[in-house]
Amino acid sequence: MSKLNTDYFARCINTLEKARYFATPKQADKLVFKDIFRYAAKYDLITLAEAERWLQYRDNRNDTAHDYGVGFADETLILLPQFIKDAYKIHAVI
Repeated sequence: MSKLNTDYFARCINTLEKARYFATPKQADKLVFKDIFRYAAKYDLITLAEAERWLQYRDNRNDTAHDYGVGFADETLILLPQFIKDAYKIHAVI
């Protein structure tokens, strides 16, 4: 039995990994912050759980404009350790 040459398939996979997820970069630029994470989860760049946490981080960040109380600070401190882990992971993906 002869050995199958998989070079062609490897090139196809490498090409697809570099392919754009949108028709044009301008389409991606029009996405709002939360949509970026929804699409990242849709295309398996991050997990659904990670996307949900990023949406929570964004909501927490938006709350800073309206709430400076102790409860808000405590909630933010709880989120920070996982946020740091998620930030490192998404940095590796980008």
